[in-house]
Amino acid sequence: MASRQNKRSAGEISAVAGALDLVDRKILSVLRQDGRLSTNDLSARVGLSPSPCWTRVKKLEASGAIDGYIALINHEAVGLPMTVFAEVTLDRHDDKVLAEFSEALLKIPEVVEAFLVSGDYDYLIKVAVAGTGHYERFLREKLYKIKGIRHSKTTFSLRAIKHSACVDPLLVVG
Repeated sequence: MASRQNKRSAGEISAVAGALDLVDRKILSVLRQDGRLSTNDLSARVGLSPSPCWTRVKKLEASGAIDGYIALINHEAVGLPMTVFAEVTLDRHDDKVLAEFSEALLKIPEVVEAFLVSGDYDYLIKVAVAGTGHYERFLREKLYKIKGIRHSKTTFSLRAIKHSACVDPLLVVG
């Protein structure tokens, strides 16, 4: 889910990944494409009867392998056709400043995704807006109102080449 932060540690998530067998990965792969499938349809696609399939799905949800279910909204269809990436550098990097900045980002509706990153800047933020005027208002009225920003740099997306909410667990080998 977009604004939900995973409450599991990296070690717990790695343990879950190591415990997934091929059937679990098939279930995840099919649900990745259509999270609204009935248990009967899902079980037919992965080669299980409905009861064991349902049990596996519940275990995948409980383990955190399935983080949630969402509807992917077409931003253009709701009047937000422009995607912008903002690189933000903060003045300081103590835990309090990072936590406050992260919490502030969670409250801004135009922020679709936000990542604390390493490298030349501190945060990479993906923003959905109606146009350049909307983005300017977003900067002045929302982003720049957050204390502690030293610098930002903007990149406008011309076209999305690939859009996916997650990787296909059948195709990625770690």
